[in-house]
Amino acid sequence: MKRVMAIANQKGGVGKTTTAVNLAASFAASERPTLLIDLDPQANATSAFGIHGASRHIYDALIGRCVMKEIILPTELRFLHIVPSGRDLYGAEIELVSALSRERRLERVLVDFRERYDLVVIDCPPSLGLLTVNALTAADSVLIPLQCEYYALEGLAGLLETVSAVRQQLNPQLALEGIALTMVDQRNNLSRQVEQEVRSHFGERVFRSVIPRNVRLSEAPSHGKPILLYDVHSRGATSYLNLAEEILGRIGASARREPPALDRASAPAPSPTPAPDSTLRSPGAIARRTK
Repeated sequence: MKRVMAIANQKGGVGKTTTAVNLAASFAASERPTLLIDLDPQANATSAFGIHGASRHIYDALIGRCVMKEIILPTELRFLHIVPSGRDLYGAEIELVSALSRERRLERVLVDFRERYDLVVIDCPPSLGLLTVNALTAADSVLIPLQCEYYALEGLAGLLETVSAVRQQLNPQLALEGIALTMVDQRNNLSRQVEQEVRSHFGERVFRSVIPRNVRLSEAPSHGKPILLYDVHSRGATSYLNLAEEILGRIGASARREPPALDRASAPAPSPTPAPDSTLRSPGAIARRTK
């Protein structure tokens, strides 16, 4: 089954972009053709792959300046492509206010790509504005990263209300993929209490796999790499591989052997940040580890 999945939470600092980047990388490592869309004007998911200053990005596609195939870029993972973001996207919510069917801009530009990828992962901005509504309208499901702290739990109700409103008015098929607990510290009483409360209230909608606090996860973006390419043996890498496996088990995605071809003539080349260490693990080796 193919899936367009929005990673959303209106609260910042809960591991949303970290989850989007490393889940997409984990899907790709298991040889599922995957597209990561950076819909956050901060462009952290873009820089997490060492891409800086892309000449065109998602903003250009949303306003009709170019078509989606012209902005999709390759990554170091053979089965993973990315649609970059940039600061121009800050103005999109203002520019699209008077546009016809403004909530469906992303849905329209994705029409030709839903069949080319097994999984499309959308990294949403930390807000419940027009960009997030576009993502929820275009998505089949929403995955909510939830930090194991009280304030994050308090904001969950507002996000679920937004998901419900989008389901009623714009996207009746929108499902809750699940809640992923992030920054879990089992040594912390509050962390354990929040986890217990969330699991008791949402039951099976909370993934069994949890993402621990992990220094290597925090370091990876500064090296322009997902955790699988930075330190595949870290607890953070193992946790995201387990979460990806759990999601794939739920949706029944089947592996394919060839990623979709890019339009090389029109796609701008990324500007990777040089890695501080010269030893890069091959995507093929990572894929074999996940089987």
